[in-house]
Amino acid sequence: MSKPSLNITKAVRPMWLDRIVVALLAATAGIAILVTVGIVLSLSVETLQFFEKVPLRDFLFGLKWSPQTAIRADQVGSGGGFGVLPLINGTLLISAIAMLIATPLGLASAVYLSEYSTKSMRAWIKPGLEILAGIPTVVYGFFAALTLAPLIRMTGGQFGFEVASESALAAGIVMGLMIVPLISSLADDVINAVPQSLRDASLGLGATPSETIRRVVLPAALPGISGALLLAASRAIGETMIVLMAAGMAAKLTLNPLDAVTTITVQIVALLTGDQEFDSAKTLSAFALGLFLFVITLCINVVALHIVRKYQEQYD
Repeated sequence: MSKPSLNITKAVRPMWLDRIVVALLAATAGIAILVTVGIVLSLSVETLQFFEKVPLRDFLFGLKWSPQTAIRADQVGSGGGFGVLPLINGTLLISAIAMLIATPLGLASAVYLSEYSTKSMRAWIKPGLEILAGIPTVVYGFFAALTLAPLIRMTGGQFGFEVASESALAAGIVMGLMIVPLISSLADDVINAVPQSLRDASLGLGATPSETIRRVVLPAALPGISGALLLAASRAIGETMIVLMAAGMAAKLTLNPLDAVTTITVQIVALLTGDQEFDSAKTLSAFALGLFLFVITLCINVVALHIVRKYQEQYD
């Protein structure tokens, strides 16, 4: 008795349809590159016009930032300064304070959530940290300007320190609290991605849980943690509202966290606020600052990639 034949019709997709889909996916992947190239080109054109008015050497190595130039030479303020070093000083000072606050708090909370906390505690703490990440930066700025800055000034005055009404310390502390959820969330995901077999092997060899975390878990998660820290540093460098409201707009070369300072992003906002003449050196300097900030961010990403490649390990 012969077996009944099965008539199965296979749907054959035409090759041209696959090629169209692949082309669309490639175009989608290239959007980020095209946007980046467009940003660089738009900034570069205006920046070249700025360097026709102000020498590159004066911009990179100048010690004075005072872009309020006058139209005529006999007017007050005609001798402006476009040295970026005071702005770099303020940016790095506030970002360093923020990272000193956020790094231990973020990593400690991530280790606790991933290694020590119970499920019920994690269910309460992790959403609470993520809520902090959703608070608008202007709210953090109000808190820094109205609460923390007066507290620092009053406390410093009691110990004989001269504290400015707006200080880098107030802005750095609040900025550090703002980026704690970012570090904690990213580091928590990275630590949880470490295979459980590594923990079991370390505990089986007689190591304590704390030794396992220090010598096994954290080294295994180091590339991801490094990336999280550098991402947080980029976030701190690009912050504007907290610095504007808590640190002021004084361009100074100082390492004193109790002084008022300013950053690159704050000056970009100040230069492009209101009606401006886009052919003046004052306005064009904002584009030069933007391109300079882009280069700084690019360097941070290159360093992060180097660290990840250097310390990355493969776990089966």
